[in-house]
Amino acid sequence: MNIGIIGLGLIGGSMARAIKHNTPHKVYGRDINTSVVLKAKLLDAIDGELTEDNLGDCDLVIVALYPKDTVDFIISHKDKFKEGAIVIDCCGVKASVCKPLFEMVNDCKFTFIGVHPMAGMEFSGFDHSTTAMFENASAIVTPGPDVDIEKVRILKELFDQIGFNHMQVSDYEEHDKVIACTSQLAHIVSSAYVKSPTASMYKGFSAGSFKDMTRVAWLNEKMWTELFFENRENLINEIDGLVDRLIEYSEALKNNDEDKLYNLLSEGRIIKESLS
Repeated sequence: MNIGIIGLGLIGGSMARAIKHNTPHKVYGRDINTSVVLKAKLLDAIDGELTEDNLGDCDLVIVALYPKDTVDFIISHKDKFKEGAIVIDCCGVKASVCKPLFEMVNDCKFTFIGVHPMAGMEFSGFDHSTTAMFENASAIVTPGPDVDIEKVRILKELFDQIGFNHMQVSDYEEHDKVIACTSQLAHIVSSAYVKSPTASMYKGFSAGSFKDMTRVAWLNEKMWTELFFENRENLINEIDGLVDRLIEYSEALKNNDEDKLYNLLSEGRIIKESLS
C-alpha cells in the first residue's frame, strides 16, 4: 500500500516509523514544519513528502492532527482522496470528529474510520516518536454504521504488524464516555496533584507512586485543552464524581472514623483486583 500521514508529531511520526520498520508499505509524510519532513526523510521514517499531487495515490491516509484540524483537513480534501481509500484519524476524542465526517462521507468515494491509538508519552513531537510506540497497545476503532468489514480487516492487519495487540471496536459515544475516565481524568488529576506546595519537596521523599501520579502532568496543554472541551460533559461527570468520592475519605479522617476509612480503602482494593 501507499500510506500517507498528515502530521508527523509523536503519534504520526511513530506511525511512520513503525510502518516503515515493520511492513513493506510506502510511507509519505506531511507536516506544517518542513524541517520535520526533512528529518523524517533523513531518518528513513518516510519514503517522501506527501503533497497535494500524490495524496490521491494513497490507499490509506492517516490524519494525526488535533480534532478540529483533522475534521477541517478531511473535509477540505474530500475530493482528493483516492477512490476506495481508507482515511483514519488518531484523535483522543471521537464524537466531535466522527459525527461530521460520517455525515459527509455518505457522498464520498473513500471510507472514513475513526481510530484512537491507546499509546503515547508525556512528551510530544517527532523527536520523541519511536518504532515501538504501539507495541502491546490497544487500538480503539469507531467505524461508521455501514462500513465495509474488509476495510476494518485491512486496518487490523496493519495494526497487528506495527505492534498493537488488541483492536477494540466501539461507537463514538461509548468511546468518549469511557475515555473521560481512563485517560482524561488521569491527566486532570495529575495536573492538580503536582500543584500541592509539598510536591516541590519531593526529592528524597518520592518513589514509584509519586512518579506514576505526576507523569502525565507533563503534557501538551494546547492539545489537551481542546480534547477536554470536545468531551466536556463526560469529563465534568468524572471530575465531579471523583471529588464526591474524595470527600468521603476526607470526612472519615476528620471524624476519626477508622472503620469508614478502612472500608473505603477495602472497596478500592477489591475494585482494583476485579479490574486487573
